[in-house]
Amino acid sequence: MKTVMCFGTFDLLHLGHIDYFQQAKKYGDYLIVVIARDKTKEKQRKASVFSEQERLTLIQNLKIVDKVVLGNVDDHYAVIEEYLPNILCLGYDHPVDEGVLLQQLNQRGLHLDIKRMKPYKSENHKSSKMKEIILNSSS
Repeated sequence: MKTVMCFGTFDLLHLGHIDYFQQAKKYGDYLIVVIARDKTKEKQRKASVFSEQERLTLIQNLKIVDKVVLGNVDDHYAVIEEYLPNILCLGYDHPVDEGVLLQQLNQRGLHLDIKRMKPYKSENHKSSKMKEIILNSSS
């Protein structure tokens, strides 16, 4: 069985997120989604509408997702070491260099494939754009 792992905040769940999960699931049999922690978002100075527990509950209720876990605040690689996926799927806009990521994983003895997913109507289905629309409409 091939295990695939996705990462993200998944605040304001939308069709772009669903498409990301669908693309990722095509690479394996078991999809694990890692939810960014509230403290991680605070460190990045990024506000979330929903708490990590609320986001976890939302994603748990999607049939396409097999397991949902919270990330590790201190060591982002710990969850990968714990679940040992075969493939990591990154969102099209995930701000990580794949070469650097592979190097970090290899240093930890983790040898897996990394796949970058394609955007889904990113002009409309992007959380930051949706938040902006919501905030502007309430002013």
